[in-house]
Amino acid sequence: MTKFVRPVLFVLVALSVLLAACGAPATAAEAPTEAAAPTEAPTEAPTAAPVEDPMAMYLPDAVSGDIVTAGSSTVFPLSERMKQRFEEEGFAGNITVDSIGSGGGFERFCKTGETDISNASRAIKDSEVESCAALSPARTPIEFQVGIDALTIAVSKENDFVTDVTLEELALIFSTAEKWSDVRPEWPAEPIQRFSPGTDSGTFDFFVEAVMAPAHPNAEGKADVEAGEKAILEAANIQLSEDDNVLVQGVQGSPYAIGYFGYAYYLENEDTLTALSLNGIAPTAETAESGEYPISRPLFIYSDAAIMQEKPQVAAFIYFYLTNVTDEIVDVGYFPVSEAKAQENLDAWMTATGN
Repeated sequence: MTKFVRPVLFVLVALSVLLAACGAPATAAEAPTEAAAPTEAPTEAPTAAPVEDPMAMYLPDAVSGDIVTAGSSTVFPLSERMKQRFEEEGFAGNITVDSIGSGGGFERFCKTGETDISNASRAIKDSEVESCAALSPARTPIEFQVGIDALTIAVSKENDFVTDVTLEELALIFSTAEKWSDVRPEWPAEPIQRFSPGTDSGTFDFFVEAVMAPAHPNAEGKADVEAGEKAILEAANIQLSEDDNVLVQGVQGSPYAIGYFGYAYYLENEDTLTALSLNGIAPTAETAESGEYPISRPLFIYSDAAIMQEKPQVAAFIYFYLTNVTDEIVDVGYFPVSEAKAQENLDAWMTATGN
């Protein structure tokens, strides 16, 4: 290698080292620019704040305290089922459900103010609303229709002669007829044994209004409730009880007995009882909902806005009742309300609770 070439090579090598040293920072400087992209992700896709459920405060496990209900023996098994479900979902407080008849329930709710919810198999009367208004503090009953019942006329399975009666015959059976043959000559000349809910029962009130009063018109030809009630209370061989199970047992005990109670009590004992058709129409979900069955009727629970606002546990139980009752009611032995009525119930609840 010549002396000239060596200096040239040295210069070239030196220049290469220098250029490499100068280029390195440029390459290193670009790396942060490429790695900066991930730091922008939170800005482009921020984590959404959790949306608070306004109904969370009414969940069964979010409330505590006492809930006191009383009233209709017909509504009793449905309210008992809803109580059980509410407790299973986490409610740790105490719920009382007393079966004392619709009238007795309204007395506790409107006269003494002892209860938070009143169960009823009839609509509240004007006189009961007035009693609620007279309380201190006053109460304004809010109505929630929770189901439909087909009031069932039942005889023992041992009865082999009655399958259908007219409303007029039914009124006769529960008043002046002494023997079955007094109603139809071909029926046995045996005394009629009658079983009826007591006078505090909404079932009794409804039966009087729907069956007995039309059969005992006043001077103007209109249904006379007072005369109808008098006729049934003066009937021979009649046993009254606020306990529907007592009525069921009475009917089961003789082929010549007859009684009436909520469909659920018949369904519970259909292996020993026969449900009679009325005017040729049997009690079913379809005939009850359509009103074709002559003595189908609504079932209610009542409360008050102030109670629901002061006692979140009461509001929570009613909300749970309204939103879950359709899942349970057929199994209990009654029939659900329409979707429109169910929405009306929820709207009333929302208004009462201020939601």
